[in-house]
Amino acid sequence: MMGWSLVGNPSVAVTSMTSAPASVADSSVFMLPAEWEIVVGLEVHVELNTVTKLFCGCLNMFGSEPNTNVCPVCLGLPGSLPVANRVAIDYAMRLGRALGCQVGMSVFARKNYFYPDMPKNYQISQYDQPTNVNGVLALPDGSSVGIERVHIEEDTGKITHVGSSGRIHGAMYSLVDYNRAGVPLVEIVSRPQIHSISQAKACVREIRAILLAVGVSDARMEEGSMRVDANVSVRPAGSCELRTRCEIKNLSSLRSLGRALFYEASRHIELWESGDAPTQATRHWDEQKGKTVEGRSKEDADDYRYFPDPDLEPLQPPKNQIASIDSDLPVLPEARRQALVQAGHSTLSTSDAALLVERGQDSLVMEAIAYGANPEMTVARVVNQLAVDDWANITSKRLAKLITMGAEGKLSLTHVKKVLVEMLKTDAEPEDIMQSQGLYLVDADSTAATVKQVIDSHPKEWERFCTGDDVERKKMTGFLTGQVMRISKGRADGAAVNRLLQAHAHACGL
Repeated sequence: MMGWSLVGNPSVAVTSMTSAPASVADSSVFMLPAEWEIVVGLEVHVELNTVTKLFCGCLNMFGSEPNTNVCPVCLGLPGSLPVANRVAIDYAMRLGRALGCQVGMSVFARKNYFYPDMPKNYQISQYDQPTNVNGVLALPDGSSVGIERVHIEEDTGKITHVGSSGRIHGAMYSLVDYNRAGVPLVEIVSRPQIHSISQAKACVREIRAILLAVGVSDARMEEGSMRVDANVSVRPAGSCELRTRCEIKNLSSLRSLGRALFYEASRHIELWESGDAPTQATRHWDEQKGKTVEGRSKEDADDYRYFPDPDLEPLQPPKNQIASIDSDLPVLPEARRQALVQAGHSTLSTSDAALLVERGQDSLVMEAIAYGANPEMTVARVVNQLAVDDWANITSKRLAKLITMGAEGKLSLTHVKKVLVEMLKTDAEPEDIMQSQGLYLVDADSTAATVKQVIDSHPKEWERFCTGDDVERKKMTGFLTGQVMRISKGRADGAAVNRLLQAHAHACGL
């Protein structure tokens, strides 16, 4: 069976929203009214990077020709029986333990619904007895969010609605690819303990970092192997109530998550303040229009008519298996951040620590510091200059040499940056790069003479430096320093030049 399958266009009621707020403008900072608080619970869907699907031997492979990785089991043909993928179950338990969950007996259930993305008209999932429960997600800012459950289920097929809207409402026809149907999936369900858009985005970043650390998924949001649903409501600030929520489906980037949460929270606030109330529903994010649109009324668990799958045995992992998983877990992002902060002492911010761990550069920094590099300078150079995909040429020992050369005054900050750029391209030692490019600093006497020469050559600018306000002095500092650098061909130490300018001004009675 190859190529796209054409399916009909089931009728879906779409309620028009006359009171919806204007679309969200592009912004990295979203401010809600102070008298309201957003309440968010996340459902993060993650495809596991197993070789085969969850209940059959079909390949789990992204990008294949549509409907080529299918068989009677994942197509739900009569007489076919599922067999659980042991690796997928091991991966799910591994992730659960990394999130601090309790792992216990679990039962696969049939989640019944009628939609063409699952050909057998039900999805095998876990309902009241999931594999993992009661975890916690520690965030870089010191806060934490409870994890209610991490359960296993099979992914659905991918439907493409052909038409101007890109959604089922208004589509001319729909194409379905069942390659993804049956791919092993875990759903990470947070508790509704997220109270800001930035915290919601931090949760997704942290979950992705943990997924990559434990090696159970590539977590590529752009390929759909990690997708986010967000349950959103608002309440008066200081209240503990949980008001009517709406679920925003299939958010595929942090940018979309932030914009969608802000729009939906603003819509709820507008409804409550007008004396109305939101209706519990599933909504979809329109990235181009910057707004959510209603898809269907939100089902409750009873609507899915869950019951244990009669073809699959309950899962009861032995204690020694869980102990083996625990002993095999790598050092997780939270512990890596703490180790990095400890190595960098008080000079390292939590945001920089989180960024370095996310990039996988925390070991590089800690080892360079262990070799004697200045912690603050090391972090600054790596954070600001090594935001690249390939930094394999930068070893901790060579990085420590470069940072120390700058700290000892052998290289200016500008030259340190230049040498680091060259180190990305070659495995040459920083001293050799410095010599080959003539980046060594002039001595202190030559710098002092050049500063005196520039002052004498530019009396008007020097007077403005001495008598001007802070803005004028800053401007003239840049000019005078630039002249010194021109004469010295960039080999003067900028910090030394600034100290000499201040000393001359002090001598003039400033």
